[in-house]
Amino acid sequence: MGSKGDNVAVCNMKLERLLSMKGGKGQDSYANNSQAQAMHARSMLHLLEETLDNVHLNSSASPPPFTAVDLGCSSGANTVHIIDFIVKHISKRFDLAGIDPPEFTAFFSDLPSNDFNTLFQLLPPLVTNSCMEECLAADGNRSYFVAGVPGSFYRRLFPARTIDFFHSAFSLHWLSQVPESVTDRRSAAYNKGRVFIHGAGEKTTTAYKRQFQADLAEFLRARAAEVKRGGSMFLVCLGRTSVDPTDQGGAGLLFGTHFQDAWDDLVREGLVAAEKRDGFNIPVYAPSLQDFKEVVEANGSFAIEKLVVYKGGSPLVVSEPDDASEVGRAFASSCRSVAGVLVEAHIGEELSNELFSRIERRATSHAKDVLVNLQFFHIVASLSFT
Repeated sequence: MGSKGDNVAVCNMKLERLLSMKGGKGQDSYANNSQAQAMHARSMLHLLEETLDNVHLNSSASPPPFTAVDLGCSSGANTVHIIDFIVKHISKRFDLAGIDPPEFTAFFSDLPSNDFNTLFQLLPPLVTNSCMEECLAADGNRSYFVAGVPGSFYRRLFPARTIDFFHSAFSLHWLSQVPESVTDRRSAAYNKGRVFIHGAGEKTTTAYKRQFQADLAEFLRARAAEVKRGGSMFLVCLGRTSVDPTDQGGAGLLFGTHFQDAWDDLVREGLVAAEKRDGFNIPVYAPSLQDFKEVVEANGSFAIEKLVVYKGGSPLVVSEPDDASEVGRAFASSCRSVAGVLVEAHIGEELSNELFSRIERRATSHAKDVLVNLQFFHIVASLSFT
């Protein structure tokens, strides 16, 4: 096995230069483990439509392009499907209003470590304006110009008043950093013995909540500068139904059970030092509605058109629910697709492989419990800028 302390601790690195969903098209890649997100997104399309119907349409003779952005796009096909849906819905609104549709521009944005190459390979071919109507009515073509924008969405990414519509799904629960106090052994918020905040102490979860709300405030401040008057945002992130922040719901079951136990196995067997484990924390916070609402209202730039908790279901997609081994593989692959890059940076590839192998075995032995209890809830926010 690899050494216990040669790798750089994630908490001491620039998280935005490291964090990404697992790239490529392999078994553990995000592209091959995001079917559940696709299902959840499809179940919310009616809410997305409502938000799109609030966007102001420019009826001038020579309008600028209608510009949509997907923030936290990752590297799978889901972001392409969402942008296609947005463009087609807005184009239909122009047609119904008797207005010639403008050109469309879409920006795919994520952290610099995102696998943009895999994403761009998934894009359908662009068609010219001469067959725009046919393209909008058919699948397999693209009627909008695209660009990738690397950078943290907790800062400015675009010029002022240039964006008509922002979309972000399954991303805002990722923090800009693990709160420093959580990995500081001298702090009362030190998350000793844990790699996530599910079931942690009050001071630890308070540190996470404050980090989430500070990050969301920066996100809203940046978007308020970039969005056009009459523009809107549709935001989806992991959420929770409990008022208790130590109960992180589905995220807690994903990262606070078999994931946690596998880390503890490595510590007990002397493969990873306890201090090394304690220096690793998943930078995720599932907010309550109130956590989210407080920040939006304090910002004051956006009107809340809708703010709800939406049941998304399980993050696992399995063809044979009675096959415990398939459930175990799906659970481990789901964990690895979203957290594998961070784990490997912290303990190295060899120990990372060992960790996820143990996660798979543990989830396999608890397959029925995993399928029944691993359920995600999402905060869904429709915000307008006037």
